[in-house]
Order: sequence, then C-alpha cells, then structure tokens
Amino acid sequence: MSGAGERATPRPNFSTDSLDPSMEWRRLLTEALGAFFLTLAAAAPAVISVATGQKIGQPAAVVAPGLVVMALIYTVGDVSGAHFNPTVTLAFAIRDDFPWRRVPGYMLAQFVGGIVAAGLLRALFGNVGHLGATLPNPATGDLASLVMECVLTFLLVTVILGTAHDTKLAGHNAALAVGATIALDGLFASPVSGASMNPARSFGPALVSGDLGSVWIYFVGPLAGALLATLIAWALHGETTDTARRTAGGR
Repeated sequence: MSGAGERATPRPNFSTDSLDPSMEWRRLLTEALGAFFLTLAAAAPAVISVATGQKIGQPAAVVAPGLVVMALIYTVGDVSGAHFNPTVTLAFAIRDDFPWRRVPGYMLAQFVGGIVAAGLLRALFGNVGHLGATLPNPATGDLASLVMECVLTFLLVTVILGTAHDTKLAGHNAALAVGATIALDGLFASPVSGASMNPARSFGPALVSGDLGSVWIYFVGPLAGALLATLIAWALHGETTDTARRTAGGR
C-alpha cells in the first residue's frame, strides 16, 4: 500500500504495452476472438432460424453484433485496440494511429476468427441459411449493395476515428458509440446488403458455405468506405493525436 505522501501512479489507457513485441501474440489472439464472436453473433440468427424453425427477428439479428462489439471493447480494448475488422485496421494505419508492419497480422487474425465462427455454425447446424453470409438482395441488385456497404462502412469508421481522436470520448464512450452505430446501420440497411461493413465477417461464412459469388461486394464496398472515412477524418479533425494512437493499440 502506498504511503500517504506518495502520489498514485496514473494507469495507462491500455495495459498491454503496444511497443512490446513479445505481447503481439496476445493482441492477435484478441483480434481473432473478437472477429470470431462478432461473426458468430451476426451470422448465427439466420442459421438458427432455419435449423430450429423459430425465426429470429431482424431487429434482434442486427442489434446482436452491435452489442457484442460494445461488450468486447469494454473487455479487451486495452489489449489490441479492439479493431475486429480489417477496414478499421486499415483506417487506423492510414491515419498513422497504427503501425503498418502490424497490419497483416491483425488482418489475418480477423479473417481466421470469421472462418472459425462459420465453421462452428456449420458443425453445429449444417450448411443451412448460407451460414449467415451477407448477400445482396436480388430485388435491389449488386450495385445498391455495393454502394450501401460503402456508405455504412464510411459512417462506422468515421465514428470510430472520431471517438478515438478525442480524450473525452475514447474508451467507454467509444464502446457505446461504435456498438450503437453497428446496430443502427443494420436496422435500416440489412435488407439491402446484410449490413456487413466487415470483410472478415462476410468472408468466413461465404468461404465455409462454398458461396463466394458475391463476396467481392463486401471487400470493395467497405474498403472504399474506410478510405473515404479517413479523408473525412483528416478534414474534420486534422492530424491524429496520441490519444487516437493509444486507442488504436498502436502506441
């Protein structure tokens, strides 16, 4: 116990030293687990609805991923920065919040997490409900889905970069904002494109179900949206901050 005259040492925002290379395995495991639970929460409603015959409603299906991301930011944000999404990792790197040398490892971990989640769903319930893959609505077509994924990801990444930038918003407030944005995007846009905003979440079910025909939409759209969001972040906020680097797990 500290003496009465000693000052308490302030705790850092992130307890895992981002400059310690020996801890990279911990960060990669966190990203894989985060992508796993995000993909599981997003894909399972479609699979379980078919497997059990008890339909999970659209509001519940789209709010679940937002809630799980919010919970995971609270739980493991201090370990990896809680990206769980290749487009988020890319946006942080472009903003100089996250070192480029660590981008491939983070992205690989995220894709592995998405694939394992889809594999678990297939092992439990069989290859039903497209394993929860995000698919363009035939009534609106591929172009509408592509543009929608771009717009949704633009909104999500803009919120992530904006909350990471400000010391008053980073941390718990960011968890609420990011989780709410994921849910919001799904509530109004899931009938068009599935509201993925995340290539790892879309690729896992598409790969394991054997239906990769439309997966390009969920790479191109989110990538374009993330790139646009980084430009808007620069226009709105200017250069990045040390707070943003700590939030991204890059410093």
